[in-house]
Formats: sequence, structure tokens, C-alpha cells
Amino acid sequence: MKKIKYYIGAAALLLGGLSSCTLDAVNYTEKDQTNFPQTTNDQAQALAAIYQNLNVVNANPQMSWYYVAQLASDDALGGGGENDILMQAEDLLSVSATNMTEQFWKDRYEGIMRANTLLDAMGENGDPQTRGEALFLRAYYYYELSSMYGNIPLTTTSQKVEPVQATAAQIWGQILQDLYTAATTMPATRKTDGHVDKYCAEGMLGRCWLYYTGMYCNGEDLAGLTSTNYSPLTEVELPNGTKLTKQMVVDCINDCVNNSGYSLVGDFRNLWAYTNRCTVKDYAYTSGAKDKDGNALKWVEDDENGTANPSQTERMFSIKFNKQASWQTTIGYANGYALHFGVRGSACFPFGAGWGAGPVAPNLVSDWKAAEPTDMRMNATIQNMQDLEGFALGGGGDFIQESGYYDKKLSPVEAKKDDGTVSVCFENLMYPDNWSVAGAENLQLNNIHDLVLMRFAEVLLMQSELTENADGMNKVRARAGLPAVSYSLQALQNERRFELAFEGLRWNDIRRWHIAAAALDKQTGTKIYNKGIETTNTRSGYSYSARYNATAGFQKKPENQVSLSEGGIQQNPGWDDASSMYTKW
Repeated sequence: MKKIKYYIGAAALLLGGLSSCTLDAVNYTEKDQTNFPQTTNDQAQALAAIYQNLNVVNANPQMSWYYVAQLASDDALGGGGENDILMQAEDLLSVSATNMTEQFWKDRYEGIMRANTLLDAMGENGDPQTRGEALFLRAYYYYELSSMYGNIPLTTTSQKVEPVQATAAQIWGQILQDLYTAATTMPATRKTDGHVDKYCAEGMLGRCWLYYTGMYCNGEDLAGLTSTNYSPLTEVELPNGTKLTKQMVVDCINDCVNNSGYSLVGDFRNLWAYTNRCTVKDYAYTSGAKDKDGNALKWVEDDENGTANPSQTERMFSIKFNKQASWQTTIGYANGYALHFGVRGSACFPFGAGWGAGPVAPNLVSDWKAAEPTDMRMNATIQNMQDLEGFALGGGGDFIQESGYYDKKLSPVEAKKDDGTVSVCFENLMYPDNWSVAGAENLQLNNIHDLVLMRFAEVLLMQSELTENADGMNKVRARAGLPAVSYSLQALQNERRFELAFEGLRWNDIRRWHIAAAALDKQTGTKIYNKGIETTNTRSGYSYSARYNATAGFQKKPENQVSLSEGGIQQNPGWDDASSMYTKW
């Protein structure tokens, strides 16, 4: 059975001291700060509750930052059925309801308040590993919230505070300070039990540094955010009065590359669930395929727990899932992203059925073929559905923005049983028995393979970008069988786009490089099918670039939260007229 690791039991933990009329987090009262967390065991429970917030958000994946980042980018369309207007709205930088993503806001602030409670209780002299993990998670939750909504309330205490909107400099200064503290105080030990470690903090520091110093290099106003000028900042003031410099970040990234023990797995295809041992032999693309050493393809999670396999060296930060998912209580323990990004209409082996979110944008396919025609990662990442037996383009019923391409990284994966019939999720065969909550063959709850949030390949690409040296980038290219190149920003941009496609990073990349408006417009006019009828991805009177320039890509803050703050939270630009409200195709 696939183990839940550090999440087990965390759903039942009601962590006290989260008093917050401010950020709409739940005020649990079963324990309070006078008696919890005090012992090492208490702190472990409190830390588990912070991690568990990763799964809480997955109960409503369509409202999450990760989901928005997929659909809003230039590499994916909205998709879904005629009535799945939230998906299409996120693609078009619009809203389907005034509080469309409110549950994500509430859930993430609950995670932040849990982190604040543990950090307050521990103080600065607490166990460096535990404290570093709490700092990392608080920073990660703020990274998602601020990437999604821009200027948001910032609190670093578990005490009751009124919601006051912070500046970007304040928010990102705190994020960077938390990550730098974690990166420089946690033990230099690579963790293999699902917990984040020093090197994860170093990697996330690089990601957040690149976003903030690029996105805000022209200032915090709308004109600066949407300017096409790209001149990244080289130092940032931190809340503690010190400065974080680019060289300090480079030093952390170099330490991760040189000393962490993380490394690239030998074959890019082994990172993704379709090479699992129950499916690999029956999928035409992988059946009989060999890696560069002549070995059959083998998924890095091909063991019971996803970490014992010695080839599991590249994944640095993932969300894990388990068999305890239930619609009534713990739905977040299933990988809801797999369900949402599954094949709409009916499964097409080996890719399982789902809601059809995020069809691959045809402009990504054409750009990829033009830039890197021999790149094996394109077929390893994108499935041209017309190559699969039984697929009919335009046959997805009420499918909107159908492109004929699905990404393989997020998709649910089927497997064939010994009798030749098909299991809706390969996990049913890999982890047999004891599906006591969802039951066997539940295509909605039995997807439990990891959601990868950070890989070592990203760290290598960050190293090249920060140092303007192609060495890290060329290591990634060599794994894909591509020749070495000289460093240029364009080459780096292409490499990140192709290596990290559909991993939730492209949206912030095109924003921080100040190329978003032009990149998004390349989706307009591409061939799609709406409800089986061939058409183009064009809407009368709508412009991707115009919507981006009106919003800088920030989502509408939930009106309930704006109203609750009594003036402490201001709505983002671009969301005050009818043009921001999505109507059906």
C-alpha cells in the first residue's frame, strides 16, 4: 500500500491558536498555545498539520494557484465542457463568479496561520530542521497567494491582527527572508522521507528571487508590471534590515547543485507515471523503449512509497496522496489534478478519463517543433491524441477548446489487467487491495501518484539563468539527447518552456520576463473544436494581451474577503467592469 508518510493523521489534527477574524482561517479551539505545541512530538504534529494544507487545497484543485498557472499560461487552453466555465474563465483571465477562487484564499491562509503558530511557539532557537520546514511552507504558501493575487495581507504572527494589504516589497521580502533563513540554518542533509530539506529551500529561494526581481523590476504599479522592459533587480531589502543580493542567491543555488545529492534521472520519460510497471509494456510509445544504457523504462515511483527507489533523485518537493480519499471528508488525499486534466468524453488508453481541463495549446506544439525539432521531450510530454487507437478528434461531446493534444505529465494513467480488461487507474494494480474508502476502479479518487512541485532540473536551469552560464542548461539538454548551446536569454527561455512544460511554472516565467502579452496572443486563431465543430480559438471583442495589460495576470481577489476587511484589502485593477466576467463560448 502506498504510504501517506508525514500526512497520516494530519487531517484529524485540530491545531489551536489560529484565531483569525482577519484572514478567514478556521479558529480551532481543541488545543491552545498555553499547552501546545511544547514537546518534540507536539511540534511534529503541528508540522504535519502545516504540510497537510498542501492536500487541503487539492480538495478544490480548480481554485488553486497551480491550476490557474496551467490554464492562464500560453501553453494550455481552458477546456472542459460547455458548463465548466471556471476552466475557460481562467484561460481568458476572467471570472465566472465574484468569489471564484475564494476557497483557495481561505485554505492557504489557514496553512500560514498554522505555520505562524508553530514558529511563535518554537522561537528562533527551536530545532533548525523543524523551524526551517515551517518557514519554507509559510514562504511557499505566500508565494502561491501573492503570485495569484498580487498585494495581499501579510502576517507573521499567530496573534489576532486586522487585515492590511502589504506592498509587494513587504510580501516578497518576507518570502525571501523565510527561504534564506531556512536555506542557511537547516542541516545539510538531503531528506528522503517526503519532508523538505535545506536544498529544497535553496531551490525555492531561487524560484522566488527570479520571479520577484523580474516581475517588479519596473515598480509595483500596473504600468511597470506590464512594461516590456526586463532589467531584474540585483538586491532586495529584507524585513530584518539586511539585504539579499543576487550573489547570495547564486551561492545557495550552487550549493544545491554541488552538494545536495539531488541529480537528474537518466531518462526524462521515467519521471512520469505512464512509465509505471503496470502500463509501460502495453503503451505503444513506451513498449520496448530503452534508455541510453539499454534499460527498459522504469518510473521513479515504481516502488511502494515513491522514495525507496534509488533512481528517485530528481524530485525535490512533491505532494503525496493515499488511499484515504473520500468525497465527504478527505478528498484532498486524491490527486484531483489528474482527474481534472484527464481525457474528456472517454478514456483513450493509456490515458484515463477526466474533465478535459487544460488542453495543450497548438501554438506550443508549433513553437516546439520550430525551435527543437529533434527534442524527445515533446513526445514525452505531449500526446497527439490522433495517434491513439479509438480517438476521434471532435468526439468529446460538449468539449470546449479541444485541441487534440493532451499533456502526459498531469494525466491519469490506465493499466491492463492480466485478463486484458483495463483498470481506470494504474494505482489499482500497483497498490492492490484495501481501497476501503473509494473502492476499487474509482476513476475520480484512485489517482494517487505524486504531484511534483519542484525538480532538480529546474535548479540547474536557475543556475544558468542567474550566472548566464550554459553549463546547467546543457546538462538538462544532454539528458534529452540535445547538443550543447551557448547561453542566451532566449535559449534559456526555450529550455525552461520545454523541460518544465505543464509543471505550473510557465505562467510566472512569461510574466517575470515581461513577454506575457505577446506570448498569450499566440493562442488566438489556433485551430480548436468546440462541441465537435472545428473553429478557431477566437472570441469576438476579446484580446488576451488586452486582458493581461489590464490585470498584469493577477486574479480577482474574492469579493467576500475584500468586503470582510472593511477597507484593508483593495481589489486588483482590471476587475471592475463587465469585460472581466466570462460568458460561455
